[in-house]
Amino acid sequence: MKKIIIFFVIILIIVAIVSYMYLNYQATYKEAQIKNAQYESYDGQELYGTDLATLINKAVDDNTKNKIDKDEDGLYTDNGTDSIRIDILFTDDNKIHTMEEIYNTGTSTFMQYYNQIKFKCTKIEHHSKTGRVSYMYFEQIAN
Repeated sequence: MKKIIIFFVIILIIVAIVSYMYLNYQATYKEAQIKNAQYESYDGQELYGTDLATLINKAVDDNTKNKIDKDEDGLYTDNGTDSIRIDILFTDDNKIHTMEEIYNTGTSTFMQYYNQIKFKCTKIEHHSKTGRVSYMYFEQIAN
């Protein structure tokens, strides 16, 4: 009789562990889908500089919340799971600027000069482990 009770307790523990792992996976997947929807809505879309500044603030905030490390240049590093980078090509100087440059200079300064300028998201990449958005590339399309 004792062996049967121990067997059922072991089976119950195994079922509980598998259920917990599955529910945790589902919650992580759902959270990734919600975060991705916020970023992927910009894919192929034209947006004004004010919207891009808001997106940069969001990405920096997400990286800060996720405790993403910075390299010696002050750029967020790719941790392979939940970091995000944004690069912007400006036709004014034909140079690619990082979100960190714009954020550190001040998004209000960016908005002052580029609020009515249009940008287009031409590239989005995802982390292979989690499927979350890892990189976005914007190009200035109007002066």
